[in-house]
Amino acid sequence: MQKIFYVHVPIGIVALAGFVAGGVFAVQHLRTRDPRHDLRSYVAIHIAIVLALGTLVTGSIWAKASWGSWWVWQEPMLVSFLIVFLLYACYTPLRFSIEDRERQARYASVFAIVAGAFVPLNFAAVRMAEAYIHPRTFATTGGGMPGDMFLTFLVALAGVGLLFVTLWKYEMASKNATFKLRALRRTLAGEELAPARRSAAPTL
Repeated sequence: MQKIFYVHVPIGIVALAGFVAGGVFAVQHLRTRDPRHDLRSYVAIHIAIVLALGTLVTGSIWAKASWGSWWVWQEPMLVSFLIVFLLYACYTPLRFSIEDRERQARYASVFAIVAGAFVPLNFAAVRMAEAYIHPRTFATTGGGMPGDMFLTFLVALAGVGLLFVTLWKYEMASKNATFKLRALRRTLAGEELAPARRSAAPTL
């Protein structure tokens, strides 16, 4: 059961990094008003939410095997990660509750920046808090792990990081293709309507 550590911890770290990356892209969007940065922020946060959910699921499985309970509310690290997840779970409903595209992007960017700044602050506060039963993986150099175990962890972390980047690029390409297809359809629809309007115009 301990081997779930090589999945649980890496996806948790990458999920938090994805939230911070979404905030960085949001800052660039507010500075430049470039919609591409808004899309990058949205995709990064979207994938990070999925990984965060995976972190909670694998953590619960590990907790059940190690502690005999699916969840321990007294543990600050567990509760704090749940708070971060629930915070970002509000991102998508908030974003798509606004119909105007410019306002939608602007409000979503502000949310991503505030929430992204909360992530490292929350993480630092939890690290300084008194531990209950959840182990502090990197309390010492090398995480207190043997060399081969630490190397395996780094490989797993790199794998999850590359998976995040691959999914991010794939979703970016998919959404860009969708936007181009919609624009092409609108252009073709406009060209088809133009002759019809000319033929329907009254003649003098």
